[in-house]
Amino acid sequence: MKRLLFVVAEDWYFLSHRLPLARAAIAAGYEVGLATRVGQSGATLEAEGIRVFPLARLSRSSLNPLRELAGLAELVSIYRRFRPSIAHHVALKPVIYGSLVARLAGVRVVVNALAGLGYVFESAGRRARWLRPLMFGVVRMAVKSRHGCVIVQNDADARTLVARRVVPAERVRIVRGSGVDVGIYLPSPEPEGIPLVVLPARLLWDKGVGEFVAAAQLLRGRGCPARFALVGQRDPDNPQCIPQAQIDAWVESGAVEWWGRRDDMPDVYAQSNLVCLPSYFEGLPKALLEAAACARAIVATDIPGCREIVRHQINGRLVPVRDAAALADAMGALLADRPLRERQGASGRQIVVDEFTDTAVAAQTLSIYDALTQHDAARSELHVCPPA
Repeated sequence: MKRLLFVVAEDWYFLSHRLPLARAAIAAGYEVGLATRVGQSGATLEAEGIRVFPLARLSRSSLNPLRELAGLAELVSIYRRFRPSIAHHVALKPVIYGSLVARLAGVRVVVNALAGLGYVFESAGRRARWLRPLMFGVVRMAVKSRHGCVIVQNDADARTLVARRVVPAERVRIVRGSGVDVGIYLPSPEPEGIPLVVLPARLLWDKGVGEFVAAAQLLRGRGCPARFALVGQRDPDNPQCIPQAQIDAWVESGAVEWWGRRDDMPDVYAQSNLVCLPSYFEGLPKALLEAAACARAIVATDIPGCREIVRHQINGRLVPVRDAAALADAMGALLADRPLRERQGASGRQIVVDEFTDTAVAAQTLSIYDALTQHDAARSELHVCPPA
């Protein structure tokens, strides 16, 4: 029996970003397990045929040594119970801890996925610069298994890992995002009335939420008739989480609306006229794939990840990072030109259909599993002594 174990910090993330892959793996004959912190999505995932193992002690934000050891012990127990033939770890802490536990458990095929290098690896801040050499070293040790690979979502991240000697080039694979179901995220005509611009993301400073609000205020000052909505929840486990008091102040001032977490994102995009994500760092944002699939023009920052899906002046505009004025100019130009938005939205839909469907991403990832498994089997045969 082929057993595939995912280690992911949060069940809601797995549901939104990895469920199509899990379904494809089950269809291909894998027994699929998931070690994660279980919230509201556990029952939904189990109904899909996934064995869910709760990780109660492994927190994304914890630095408490005793809690970290307890989390490691919890993960060891899960590996012993499920006995995976392939382990697939997603994001920084699961990659570090999962790789260590997989080595202890004798799991030979390990896939480590970094969905964007993120704050520690990309930020110019003092704390990030201090932590960066340490984290590169830790990740280097974690992913050094000869029987696995590291998956990243864009070329720039691959070059960074190779240049920093975190992983050899031959063990890096590029899988561009999580893909999107183009049968659910469908194009629709833009609504009439006052245009709506949405920012679909967790409410973190490094998603560019502050710049989005500032740009909205600039456009209102110019007399631009538009509404601006934050669509996403706070993430208290992330150090970049925006305080609730700040969100309330923005809403009370009339600068933006806050819609919170929404599970009906196709309907959200159908209500919108323009989608914006002025993030500082990304792997390849699923929200932008969804927006493009729904034929919405996009304004995003000119960074690795966003550049994978937003082609400047083809299906949207790219602007400099942390530049509210440039963001306002780009949104204002598209808000003033509906025919241009519609043309660029149609181009975005075609880009997703051609390059970013969830079925294509799942097939590519399963082919990586197969290649690693076959390579490991071939290596094992070379080390088997012939009969006397």
